[in-house]
Amino acid sequence: MPHYCTLIPGDGIGPEVAHAAVRAVEATGVDICWRRSELNEAIILESGKTLPHYLLDSLNETHVGLKGPVTTPVAGGFQSVNVALRKALDLFANVRPVRTLPGIKTRFDDVRIDMVIFRENTEDLYSGLEHEIVKDVVTSLKVITRIASERIARYAFNYAKTNRRRQVTAIHKANIMKLADGLFLRCCREVAAQFPEIQYKELIVDNASLQLVIRPETFDILLLPNLYGDIVSDLAAGLVGGLGIVPGANMGETHAIFEAVHGSAPDIAGQGKANPTALMLSAVMLLTHLGENESACKLQNAVETVYREGKQLTGDVGGTASTEEFTDAVLRTIKA
Repeated sequence: MPHYCTLIPGDGIGPEVAHAAVRAVEATGVDICWRRSELNEAIILESGKTLPHYLLDSLNETHVGLKGPVTTPVAGGFQSVNVALRKALDLFANVRPVRTLPGIKTRFDDVRIDMVIFRENTEDLYSGLEHEIVKDVVTSLKVITRIASERIARYAFNYAKTNRRRQVTAIHKANIMKLADGLFLRCCREVAAQFPEIQYKELIVDNASLQLVIRPETFDILLLPNLYGDIVSDLAAGLVGGLGIVPGANMGETHAIFEAVHGSAPDIAGQGKANPTALMLSAVMLLTHLGENESACKLQNAVETVYREGKQLTGDVGGTASTEEFTDAVLRTIKA
């Protein structure tokens, strides 16, 4: 039986990197049927909806999606596409593996970075509950609940146990936000007590940011509320070469969407300059989610081999290859 997956190419460079990722997935030999569902800035403006019904219908049928970057119209009152998807499908866990790729020059060439960031995806300041009390005085509500905090903590610890990771670090600001971040920490501690084989640590978010820049190799799994997770995950991506090479997933109880976390980069769209690495590695996560571990390993190893050889890399990582040339090199490696 084939796997059915909703493909959302997006706009800007989205269709280019999505095409590259699809070619790479299919080259592994996995039996997958793509259900293409278009979503871009023009469609949103024309329909007046961030999420057209046909997109949600497709995702509710397949329960899994591979998504390129989508541009949300600016100043049109439209909710972010990513935020809308998370709320509509209850994608409560944002998961971002951050790993050193061979051949990429960073300031940490002498260490290997291998961390996974688990960001709670549904609440915190991203609940969007803001109110102007009087003119020029605005309040914004930081919402932290036991249900959401326990759910993301359990997800992170279960991942750690399944993948034999050694440590989970909860990141917070409970020294200032004693009730909100305090509740998040209490939930993390309670869940940690159920996994005694995994080391549990806590760091205040500003200190965690400092430690990430000074000694990133000491981190394993990071567990964060929504806002800190958004900021720290981008910071961590910068440690290994940028958003162009870091995959991501939004996971729920019944649905999962795998996506490149970089933007749509309309300034280079159609020029063959886009780097499809992030979406290819997101496709690795997709294959693992589908239980296709052999195909996932094939694709992961092929991408790393192309980076190790360094002959067919795109311009953003110091090479001169086009999107197609990089993709062809990955495909040749898979077939070899």
